[in-house]
Amino acid sequence: MSYLEYNTKRMPSGLAKVLYLNWPLVAFLIATAAYGVVMLYSIAGGNLQPWAEPQARRFAIGLLVMFVVAFVPLWFWRSIAGLAYALSLILLLGVEFFGTVGMGAKRWLVIGPFRLQPSELAKITTIMALAAYYDALDLKKVSQPHWVILAALIALVPALLVLRQPDLGTAALIALGGGVVIFAAGVHWGYFAALIGSGVALATAVIASRGTEWQLLKDYQYRRIDAFLDPTIDPLGAGYHINQSMIALGSGGWSGRGFMEGTQARLNFLPEKHTDFIFTTLAEEFGFLGASSLLLLYMLILGVCLLTALRTTNRFGALLVIGVIGTFFLYFAVNMAMVMGLAPVVGVPLPLVSYGGSAMIVLMVGFGLVQSAHVHRSRLPS
Repeated sequence: MSYLEYNTKRMPSGLAKVLYLNWPLVAFLIATAAYGVVMLYSIAGGNLQPWAEPQARRFAIGLLVMFVVAFVPLWFWRSIAGLAYALSLILLLGVEFFGTVGMGAKRWLVIGPFRLQPSELAKITTIMALAAYYDALDLKKVSQPHWVILAALIALVPALLVLRQPDLGTAALIALGGGVVIFAAGVHWGYFAALIGSGVALATAVIASRGTEWQLLKDYQYRRIDAFLDPTIDPLGAGYHINQSMIALGSGGWSGRGFMEGTQARLNFLPEKHTDFIFTTLAEEFGFLGASSLLLLYMLILGVCLLTALRTTNRFGALLVIGVIGTFFLYFAVNMAMVMGLAPVVGVPLPLVSYGGSAMIVLMVGFGLVQSAHVHRSRLPS
């Protein structure tokens, strides 16, 4: 069904849209964000500054943005998907020429009083573009090679621009999020088997290129790989993050050391404790039970969003929701695997919990799109 056909059906209007919101999703998002505010308060030694209060304020703004996006009809988001994608590419090119450097990477644009990270925006706009692409594409053409290649380019172009910053973690999330939409659209599994084979070949090339003139990664990225494979080879250098994270995770035990009693975070042994490694702070203070409760909240968010995707009769809406929740899953799965030593440290924040601005707002825009699909799905009797 095209978005124009979809738009002709009876949709809720006015205040009725409030009743049609996915309120369980709203509750789960608030509960998850509360974990982040509480942990940032603890990390700061029982102070709302410098992290907890700004984080709470950003989430409140994000929640408002989510409601605004939710009340806008889904057909509108379908109609501007291409424009939003093009704008994100322009902003990424702007980073290339006018971006500011922070922590060894050029990732931000300063526009007046605002500091924007376009790579975060690209995660959502790429999903929107692919959902619109497959909504317009005849189902018989979905697995034809030239149409698959075009879809792959839609996902890879922003990923490659982000990789140049360099930001391997975000580039991977953009490409994988696009892959989720392509898979959900019904592309033949053989393409994904070939992609996995190519990934193995690329990994081999990355390893073989080390120390050569055509080296594919930065030196610090290779050190991260070495530290991932054996954190003990450089315990005070590249392996420091993972070693300290393991200590924090292990010391939490079943129920944790207690609120504001985590030694790794409080004594500053744990780096990036308020951003990428906040999950280890949570596990140290609240143990396995606290970490599992956060994971349960994440799974509940995925569950209610998946129900929206299954109940949405509009192809664009269904693919959009699947793309958003697929990216959300990759966010927390990669972060948790990273801090537990199951994946290399690639700088992926824990969604709704890690301290951050652009990532928080863009993620809430994504959930606003999920809510828009939920509110504006066909409610006519079958």
